[in-house]
Amino acid sequence: MVGQKRLSKAVVILGFLFPSLAGLLLFQLIPMLSSAVISFTDWDLLTKARFVGLDNYREALQDEQTLTSMLNILKYIAGYLPSVLALGLLFAVLLNRKLRGVQFYRIAIFIPVITSWVAVSIIWRWLLNGQSGLVNYVLSLVGVQGPVWLQDFFWAMPAIIAVSVWKDLGYVTIILLAGLQDISDDYYEAATIDGAGGFQKFWRVTLPLLTPSLFFVLVISLINGFQLFDQVLVMTNGGPAGSTSTLVQQIYENAFQSYKMGFASAQSWILFVIILIVTIIQQQLQKRWVTYDR
Repeated sequence: MVGQKRLSKAVVILGFLFPSLAGLLLFQLIPMLSSAVISFTDWDLLTKARFVGLDNYREALQDEQTLTSMLNILKYIAGYLPSVLALGLLFAVLLNRKLRGVQFYRIAIFIPVITSWVAVSIIWRWLLNGQSGLVNYVLSLVGVQGPVWLQDFFWAMPAIIAVSVWKDLGYVTIILLAGLQDISDDYYEAATIDGAGGFQKFWRVTLPLLTPSLFFVLVISLINGFQLFDQVLVMTNGGPAGSTSTLVQQIYENAFQSYKMGFASAQSWILFVIILIVTIIQQQLQKRWVTYDR
């Protein structure tokens, strides 16, 4: 019967989807809904939760440490985003050429991406050590006295930005490289016939047709920027004097060190709303500058 075939087909499909759906439900949807409920309570994991309404949200939006961490995130994004996009585009163009050993260079630039952030942060914490670090030693060879990078109020955030760019550069490069290789040679042949030079081809052909890949990298990099945590926790722990503290770090400390679960949950949802608004704005703005090759 037709009805029985459809039912058996649905059961088979559901059977294949069940492991993924169960994981999505248990480890994402239920925790998200639970955190939304907890954000309206005062709960320390031990005593009974007490409903406090919007008090946690009001406190979070007025909390000096929360506002400072948001400002630090904006500073981080302002330095990180243009750097990783510009360098990623540069390396993508270079690795798109027919060079000897280009496959090795592509693998080498991607290795930091698959390396653990904890391991990377520990290594860079040693490299940037103000007294015995390799970076300051190399600078001393050319007569430059390096700062105490991670303990300096001014240099700590630039150091975090530089390490983040170094680690994420391979991912951005590979995405943009794939976008470059997807551009048909017909466009460049037509541009050559029209008398376009190398720069004109890049500006008038390559960049417009690469905008979908640039848009994807922009969205992912912004989301990752707002969730900055691992490298800060290991390298500076938010210091010195809160100059590298981030919102995710504040959430972690409030939840698992101060046991202010309701307040931490409210901070989490504030971060979620910020990322959602920024992503929606990007989706709207992309209609003005992203060119899709149809």
